[in-house]
Amino acid sequence: MTGFVRQFGVRLASMAGVLLVLTFVVDLIQRQLPSDPARVLAGRTASPEALAAARERLGLDEPLIAHYVGYLGRLLNGDLGTSVSTRRPVADDIATYLPATLELVLVAALLALIGGLLLGVVGARDGLTGGLVRVVSVAGASAASFLLAIVLLLVFYRDLGWFPAGGRGDTADGPTGMTLLDSLLHGDPGGFLDAVWHVVLPAVVLALGPAVAIGRVLRASLREVMAADFVRSARAKGAGWWLTVWRHGLRNAAGPALSMAGLQVSIMFGGSVVVESLFSWPGLGRYLSTAIAASDLAAITGVVLVLGVAYVLLNFLVDTLQLLIDPRLRESE
Repeated sequence: MTGFVRQFGVRLASMAGVLLVLTFVVDLIQRQLPSDPARVLAGRTASPEALAAARERLGLDEPLIAHYVGYLGRLLNGDLGTSVSTRRPVADDIATYLPATLELVLVAALLALIGGLLLGVVGARDGLTGGLVRVVSVAGASAASFLLAIVLLLVFYRDLGWFPAGGRGDTADGPTGMTLLDSLLHGDPGGFLDAVWHVVLPAVVLALGPAVAIGRVLRASLREVMAADFVRSARAKGAGWWLTVWRHGLRNAAGPALSMAGLQVSIMFGGSVVVESLFSWPGLGRYLSTAIAASDLAAITGVVLVLGVAYVLLNFLVDTLQLLIDPRLRESE
């Protein structure tokens, strides 16, 4: 237990350091951009007095370190600035759009984990089946998200009419803002099925690349474990291949695949920006696209910070989970 506490403390300190660096870099970028944030806030026709007031409000007349300390203090109080597009606090805008992104990422993560497990286990077998899975994995890894989205829309929306072209459908009012969960909380099976119907295509597009990456790592790790002496002994005693994988293979091969899964789920938050734009999904991706078009610096940096923090936290959680699963890691340093 002492080893776990020590390793957990090291990872916690590392996470805090990464978050400090992230916030400092974001603040530095805001100061170094060629566009003047004060001009964007005050307006193009603002008077010199209004422009000076905007610069003072943003703290741009302060030294770098003093400005960063003030910026960090505002972040800790939940103040991400005010959007020039919506004229609302960026924190409120993000709270409005974030549930849709979380819902999409969570569904895509579930599909990626299931797909990666299937690709890894089946691909670890020798023979025709394993070879076919490896070919599919290479093809999936080579497919660009936007190309896959276009193909799925052409086939399943235009030709077959099985799924909608985009949107979330009729969103239900609820405490979470996630339509799937809120419809279940309201006892609305029709709303739940409608939400599933809308989320399938964007989730599949978002999940394909991560599923292939997880499957390839799991396959390599599983083949190594299945060649170990203790597994061969189990097979020699009459245990079937699938039973041996379930009892011995997955538990010992899960570490690298778990690391890859954490990395891929973190990357999904960034990939959701493209997918949301393609499927008109009303999440942070569309909000960010609108902010970029309007040169809305506060909104842009707010979304970047949220995505960056999500990436760091997910990797921290995966590292902690690995410490719990694999005792060897607790004494590795």
